[in-house]
Amino acid sequence: MRAVIVTDPPRAPIEKVDKLAQYGVATVHEAVGRTGFLGPRIRPVHFGSRIGGTAVTVLCWPGDNLMIHAAVEQCRPGDVLVVTTTSPSTDGMFGELFATALQLRGVRGLITEAGVRDVAELDAMGFPVWAAAVSAQGTVKATAGSVNVPIVVGGQIIRAGDTILADDDGAMVVPRQHVDQAIDKAQARVEKEDAARQAFRNGELGLDRYGLRAKLADLGVEYISAEQYGH
Repeated sequence: MRAVIVTDPPRAPIEKVDKLAQYGVATVHEAVGRTGFLGPRIRPVHFGSRIGGTAVTVLCWPGDNLMIHAAVEQCRPGDVLVVTTTSPSTDGMFGELFATALQLRGVRGLITEAGVRDVAELDAMGFPVWAAAVSAQGTVKATAGSVNVPIVVGGQIIRAGDTILADDDGAMVVPRQHVDQAIDKAQARVEKEDAARQAFRNGELGLDRYGLRAKLADLGVEYISAEQYGH
């Protein structure tokens, strides 16, 4: 594996990232065709945060956080640090000291396929983290990896500068070149959901609004009385 630190990768425009983040992960994920979700293993360490930012990617060896230290230098305001390992690891590779350094640089949060620790301190300082594990197990700083190279998290390819969205529903990636389309599709979905919400408030059923009665019939579902069923 070639060990490199890529400097100054192109990033998605932060004002567009901020606009997309307002819609939330579930809405954007549905709007873009149910793509980009980083999977159910990447969960918020504490609830109540919603962020959007541009990815700084980190590839580490398991149990070794050397490249996270190298990545801090590459971070800019509006970034989100995204960390994975060359093979599965749940060690606590990130904690309060890293978060302190990243907050100073304007980094908006961490996504990691490995583990984190100092959870109480991270919560108290308001640094948002999404991780696959929480673990007190420490790490070493001994093996070279890479920064700002394409990585895979939850089956999704993430490139430096891509848009990362994260909230209580999980985390996702939107490729840098697709942000404009994602905003348009997310807005259209919000308008569609607003119309459906108002219809439900007016008493309309999802069975009728979405044409699901015909679907039930096509699937052979029958309506019978309780008496016929034997109650």
